[in-house]
Amino acid sequence: MTVTAATAAPPARPGAGRAAPGKEPRARRAATTTLLLAPAGITVLGLVLVPLLLVVRNSFASADAYGGIQGGFTLANYQDLMDPVYLKVFGYSLGMAALNTAVCLLLGYVVSYYLAGRPPQRQMLLLLLIIVPFWTDFLVRTFAWINLLSPGGPVNSLTDAIGLTDGATQWIPSQGASFIGLVYAFLPTAIFPIYASLRGVDGSLGEAARDLGCGWWRVHTRVLLPIARPGMLAAALLTFIPTLGVFVIPVLLGGGRDQLVGNLIVTLYTEFRNQPMGAAASVLLLLLMVASMAVFGLAARRLRRKSA
Repeated sequence: MTVTAATAAPPARPGAGRAAPGKEPRARRAATTTLLLAPAGITVLGLVLVPLLLVVRNSFASADAYGGIQGGFTLANYQDLMDPVYLKVFGYSLGMAALNTAVCLLLGYVVSYYLAGRPPQRQMLLLLLIIVPFWTDFLVRTFAWINLLSPGGPVNSLTDAIGLTDGATQWIPSQGASFIGLVYAFLPTAIFPIYASLRGVDGSLGEAARDLGCGWWRVHTRVLLPIARPGMLAAALLTFIPTLGVFVIPVLLGGGRDQLVGNLIVTLYTEFRNQPMGAAASVLLLLLMVASMAVFGLAARRLRRKSA
């Protein structure tokens, strides 16, 4: 009994030579996504990564007689930054950033708690009043504090009138004026994340805690602060890291006597004309910021684990 060719070879299925359904649209979608992301990728590469790599490379280069980039590879720039004079600037910057963060968190929590307890329409009005200063240039706002704190200005006249200072006391330039400027600059940045955490809190939670015997302090520490913790962590991150790199406020309000890392970098580039050492200081500032972000990230992860 023979088997015919028709029965030996199975019939070809319709569409057997085509690509599997869905592969072609998927490849087209991937190509479209790549084209759409290409401008952003080129921008990040050209304006962020390439300059960053240049700064890192220059931090290991030698300086010529005029402070320019001579080339080569050396660790002398980082060794010079280990001098106690420069280490004092880094330590002062960390301390000032920590103090500014703590004050902004405290004031931000108080303001956010007040905002969250207002009616919705009043909340929008108060938030608008907080946002309005951002419509003015940062330098203009800093110069406004110079007028407010200058001798004969409103603040100095008020403190003289109530006896806190005498006529010879000057707010500007001083470390206190510089700190006031830092708090003013970063307080709105701390308010918004904390307010976002407290906005959805039901007011009956505090009433229930008070009915159960909690006083004012325990209502905040046991009920409201745990709810506001994610927002406070984000506010600390948005306040601590930018404070390290500020250079305008210490110059205008502090007179440049107590420098932050940002002032040190500007001084190395412009006054000392030492570009490799300025690049090394920039890299160290970047490492401080990355380390701070890592610490805040670990704290956020632990907070999520506790919440889970």
